[in-house]
Amino acid sequence: MEPADSAARARSWWGWGYTDAQPDDAECAALGALLPGTLARPLPVPRVADLPIGRPAATPPAALAHLVTDDPRARAAHAMGKAYRDVIRALRGRPGRIPDLVARPATDQDVADLLDWAGGQGVAVIPFGGGSSVVGGVEYRGDAHHAVLSLDLTSMSRVLEIDPASRSARIQAGALGPVLEQQLRPHGLTLRHFPQSFEFSTLGGWLATRAGGHYATGPTHIDDFVQSLRVITPAGASTSWRLPASGAGPSPDRLFLGSEGTLGVITEAWLRVQERPEHRASASVAFADFGQALDAVRAIAQSDLAPANCRLLDPGEALLAGASPDGSSVLVLGFESATAPVGDRLAAALVLARAHGGRAEPPTAGRDAGADPAVGAWRSAFLRMPYLRDGLARMGAVVETFETASTWDRLPALIDAVRTEVAAAALKATGHPATVNCRLTHAYPDGAAPYFTVAVAGRPGDEVAVWDEIKAVTTDVLHRHRATVTHHHAVGRDHRPGYDRQRPEPFALALRAAKHALDPHGILNPGVLID
Repeated sequence: MEPADSAARARSWWGWGYTDAQPDDAECAALGALLPGTLARPLPVPRVADLPIGRPAATPPAALAHLVTDDPRARAAHAMGKAYRDVIRALRGRPGRIPDLVARPATDQDVADLLDWAGGQGVAVIPFGGGSSVVGGVEYRGDAHHAVLSLDLTSMSRVLEIDPASRSARIQAGALGPVLEQQLRPHGLTLRHFPQSFEFSTLGGWLATRAGGHYATGPTHIDDFVQSLRVITPAGASTSWRLPASGAGPSPDRLFLGSEGTLGVITEAWLRVQERPEHRASASVAFADFGQALDAVRAIAQSDLAPANCRLLDPGEALLAGASPDGSSVLVLGFESATAPVGDRLAAALVLARAHGGRAEPPTAGRDAGADPAVGAWRSAFLRMPYLRDGLARMGAVVETFETASTWDRLPALIDAVRTEVAAAALKATGHPATVNCRLTHAYPDGAAPYFTVAVAGRPGDEVAVWDEIKAVTTDVLHRHRATVTHHHAVGRDHRPGYDRQRPEPFALALRAAKHALDPHGILNPGVLID
């Protein structure tokens, strides 16, 4: 799943990914033609010069000035993440609160000094990661702080140490995915954590949001790779012992994993790494019945086969990805290993799939996991989809995704309810029919993670409100079916209503107490997880 080296390419400040990969006006118009009711022509690409960027409301002391910039483009690029709400707000010239300053510390001491200054001045500090948040996790909302500092750790990006005996590595949290992997590659190692945002997100962001990787079974959440963490908090530095496992009380690492920068700033971690895979095999399986396809995925997840990829696309998602032209659901299967051929494991998985009505294409093996046409089509669509989302946004469409997880017994009813109720909500909000597609991204013995895509023509100039109306319905559906508000996108500010309903109140009390103890001035990412 690793993309090619892309260090020299320019990133978009307002949309997903690279500026040279964004759809042009003609492609945007062609995309808009697929959704009745969209704009006649695409919205113009936004310009930083058109944004209301005022003078900074805070000035750092001379000792910190070299770490901080008030450059307008840097401030604009750090104002929001990359959710649909962020993209359409940028297109409409309504980016929200733009940070006053952007800091790029180079050491732990720099981070501590910045937090000390911000705490004394009442400046909000928003840890930025790579800025790929799709849940409102890296912006400031409200007016409780007179100034906002965006904290960008990408200057802290080194693999500091490798322990080959324990097969682990100490890595700074500001390393973007490609930077991290480039440093591990000469040692024949990989972290094997490839979220869709791999090119544009950092290790610290993965840890702070409990990110999920591309791999569908086995170790896939970043939690699974953590040996220890180092975190700089306003109350001091926290460094956990490096251990394979421990039963010594509640885990200190678990306190900070998923804390989204509200309790401290993760600056480095010891992580379990792996040998790079040499053996691969893949195949696609078509299903006429989506329910049977769900049963097939459950059977494979409950076996001991552990596929690296076990991605189920419903008919709409398969058509969108170019993986199925005939209305079938498609299961994309892939296996890999650093030590032994995996063809037998793939063959066993195909037997299980066929037992549930699947029609399997001949498997492919070797170094190229995308040789199967459907597998290759899915992979290309997977990487291209966020850019197409931005193209549709320029046409005034409302296009967004949300993901969840549920136990197998609740999953079919949950998927049906989301399709029905979200489509009805979108029609009510816009007067236009909506597309609601589903795919399974991760599979566990006891459940799976469905990932939904919603696309509908918006109300011109009112697209954010439309999505907020739809989002409220999705949150209610997930809560009724006891499905999590997020499986791997984190909570941020957008999922707070659902998170507040899902979280046990005694845990909320403990989290508030931890926040007060570690961040007594309340400067770290205000409004995320707790008030």
